[in-house]
Amino acid sequence: MSHSRILTPVLIGGSLILLINFALRASFGVFQIPIAADFGWPRAEFSLAIAIQNLAWGVGQPIFGALAERWGDRWAIILGAILYSSGLILTAFATTPAGIQLLEIIVGFGIAGTGFGVILAVVGRAASDENRSLALGIATAAGSAGQVFGAPLAEVLLAFYPWQTVFIIFGVIVLGTMAFLPMLGSGKPATRSELEESLGTVLKRAFRDPTFMMIFVGFFSCGYQLGFITAHFPAMITEMCGPIDPAGMLAGLGITTTSILGAVAISLIGLANIGGALLAGYLGKRYTKKYLLAGIYTLRTIAAAAFILTPITPATVIVFSLVMGALWLATVPLTSGLVAYIYGLRYMGTLYGFVFLSHQIGSFMGVWLGGWLYDASGDYLLVWWIGVGVGAFSALIHLPVREAPVRIAAPAA
Repeated sequence: MSHSRILTPVLIGGSLILLINFALRASFGVFQIPIAADFGWPRAEFSLAIAIQNLAWGVGQPIFGALAERWGDRWAIILGAILYSSGLILTAFATTPAGIQLLEIIVGFGIAGTGFGVILAVVGRAASDENRSLALGIATAAGSAGQVFGAPLAEVLLAFYPWQTVFIIFGVIVLGTMAFLPMLGSGKPATRSELEESLGTVLKRAFRDPTFMMIFVGFFSCGYQLGFITAHFPAMITEMCGPIDPAGMLAGLGITTTSILGAVAISLIGLANIGGALLAGYLGKRYTKKYLLAGIYTLRTIAAAAFILTPITPATVIVFSLVMGALWLATVPLTSGLVAYIYGLRYMGTLYGFVFLSHQIGSFMGVWLGGWLYDASGDYLLVWWIGVGVGAFSALIHLPVREAPVRIAAPAA
């Protein structure tokens, strides 16, 4: 049922689940140096684990979208939370790169079951036509709010506990998200005829539609940039800026000064993105979404190029984090809203899940290339410039998108 008001229990419950999901996921870059130091691994090993996690998240997204349609939203989210939690806890006991990399497949599927694909579909169906874009923006902003404290929380916990214990703590926190499930409503599964329509005709039409493929390909760069920055930016700026803690405020907590700027950067990105996601959701109900997306990717391209071309200092890191943060997940309410507007709400979870797969393929490439090229060259410059290029490509490919509803035949009675 649609609601004329914005702050419904569905939106609040979904936002809280996303907040916790992304708080933990955004902290993984903070573990890059401790895990490598603990085992003496090259940077590429844990980078590959995070990359695999992102790819599994992308592969799992359309699967969980279909599971939500078949079983109901609640059961899909419960399965996701169990996988997410068990993957984190088991990772704490892994002692080889291959072990961690295999377990990150479980973590990635868990993130898919408790992340954007399922939750935004629930929120989108519960919102009115008038408020849908803004509701999706609010839910996206909640994920960003989690990012504000996720990396600093991990940094604080690492000051007192080994990284293995922190992973176990995070696994327990994930299970707590199931307390919010009653707020999401019944989430009834689809009928057999609806499922046949969803998995057959709808997907076939979508993948034959040039507009859907342009949206699919365009979301790649978003994942590439976000994946690389989340996984590697803390380590990158720690090495390029050196020890940073001018005020000495965090020394009493035992936090190493060489890593705090990286955690703060991720936190600032999440903080700025709260406003960026809300603004994108607000603008999405008033202006053409494809042009807004093209504008966001253009601004990202300019910001990334300007950052790497100027001397990297704590001040430029903070400025870049705030600018990139304002553009960070602003693409999500617009892209998900575009899919819902063009192809309808009934199959939004599955269709947006496939679009999000492209995002996660990009994320895999950004994370994996970051580690591989770092080990090969000793720096992140080449992988950064690749991100600038794919950002410019995404800005261009959204321009020909046909932003008009596509009529999908109703399933047989």
